[in-house]
Amino acid sequence: MDSNMIFNIVALGFIVFFFYSRFAGVKGLRNLSSDQFQEAMDKDKHVLIDVREPGEVKQGYIPGAVNIPLSSMGRRLSEIPKDRPIYLYCRSGMRSKQAARVLRKNGFSELSHLKGGMMAWKGSLTQQGSGGA
Repeated sequence: MDSNMIFNIVALGFIVFFFYSRFAGVKGLRNLSSDQFQEAMDKDKHVLIDVREPGEVKQGYIPGAVNIPLSSMGRRLSEIPKDRPIYLYCRSGMRSKQAARVLRKNGFSELSHLKGGMMAWKGSLTQQGSGGA
């Protein structure tokens, strides 16, 4: 085997690992449709976290959400109670899955996310400046 072939195999391995880590499911994470997400939030005392960046939140957020961007999730874990169900959402559902991984690794167990994110949300939105996020 020449060095070019070895390099290509290693590079392919990194690419496969990257995509797997981005798209693989999170153990114990409930993937909820917009209707299921709304219904589940109506039933229990929960924490709703918008993991988008503040600039994105200005476009509107789900009422009652707290904005803890994925980029600062690790530093803000102490703000999230471990004894309540956590509902996560972002724009498309990718960052909320990543946030769930961070939370899971830090001892959070009741995790759900909005499958498809804000792009799939059918419920009402609150605009920035109205409180919440």
